[in-house]
Amino acid sequence: MTNNHTLIIGGGIVGATLALKLAQAKMPVTLIDARPARDESAWQQMLGKRDARVYALSLASIALLKDVGAWQKIALSGRKADYSQMQVWQLNGMGELLFGDSESSTPELLGSMVEPAVIEYALWQRLSEEDVSDYLTVIAGQKVVNMDWRGTQQGYRVMLADGAAIDTHLLVGADGRGSFVRQQAAIGLDTLDYNQTAICCAIQTAKPHQATARQAMLPTGTLALLPLADITEADKARPEHWQSVVWTLPRNQALALLEEEPDYIAEQLAAASHYELGAIEQIESIASFPLSAQQAKRYVQDNLVLIGDAAHGVHPLAGQGLNLGMLDVKALSEQLMHDYARSGDKLWGSNQTLRSYERLRRPHNILMMHSFSALNWLFAGSLAQMRPIQQIRSEGMYRVGKIKPLMRLFAKQASGV
Repeated sequence: MTNNHTLIIGGGIVGATLALKLAQAKMPVTLIDARPARDESAWQQMLGKRDARVYALSLASIALLKDVGAWQKIALSGRKADYSQMQVWQLNGMGELLFGDSESSTPELLGSMVEPAVIEYALWQRLSEEDVSDYLTVIAGQKVVNMDWRGTQQGYRVMLADGAAIDTHLLVGADGRGSFVRQQAAIGLDTLDYNQTAICCAIQTAKPHQATARQAMLPTGTLALLPLADITEADKARPEHWQSVVWTLPRNQALALLEEEPDYIAEQLAAASHYELGAIEQIESIASFPLSAQQAKRYVQDNLVLIGDAAHGVHPLAGQGLNLGMLDVKALSEQLMHDYARSGDKLWGSNQTLRSYERLRRPHNILMMHSFSALNWLFAGSLAQMRPIQQIRSEGMYRVGKIKPLMRLFAKQASGV
């Protein structure tokens, strides 16, 4: 099997979105996903359960999903929770920031919370539709076992576990934080371990979320309460009471708490939030993951480019990880097609094109990574609890919150548009 254009390794949200973007532009593309393909019954079984995890999709990410025809399916399914406000506060001070206009009769959308499987299902439905199928080959359930660079003119020969070989001029690594593509290309990684663990779960609260994404900056780490879509008839009869929780704690503290009964975890969670949304009535899908940040030392080399988590990973405190990956997709696809047209349809994925993409995205992603790390340091840890730091932080948040044009600018930055 050969494909002389583009081969994307990794069929998650970022990889599938890029594949659709290129196929829509009539550029031949092959997408390889190591996970076996799911049939309709498997998808419905997965979608039948509430996922504690959500992605806080920015307006820029929503626009990109709309562009590739996936957002329309998500909107039709009703499995999304739009939010028009973001509230950030610290419990041990007066500082609070509120993004969005709560007084407007038609509040402006800031973004939407969507479960990962809902986005993936919409994308995988699109991958098989007629308008893209002539330009798109999808290989599921196959791992890449070897990559062999054969020079700038020929690109890469990729070997699959079943013995098949694929030749490609441009190889795209979209295969996550532990990227095989990045490792095989001998691209180094800068990493930062926060020594924190995030507990995630879904909770039903006594008070409704009112389309507001909330984040408390606690001495132990951040606590995010994010709106979840109402999926059952009971949910819809009493709407806006389900939240997705991401609760960051020092690693030992988190692991000890995870040993406790769900009711006890719910009590501790409600107390940690100072009962911002009242008591927790139900808790589901308790899970955890260690927190770290990472950045590839470079995003590109001859005939190869990294996008999404294969290139970078950030602290989840601002919910921007996927949004940064979607901005990678937008920048790379636009750069590829711009330079292809400019060369008279001759140069695809040239060194110059790939380096232009890297110059656009890597500095921005590094800035975001360090900004989130600085915010985490500013609010969590022993130094952050010193009285002068607390006072400066509280006064700073209070003053910033009073400057409406600045708050509108922050909201625009968070939306990605």
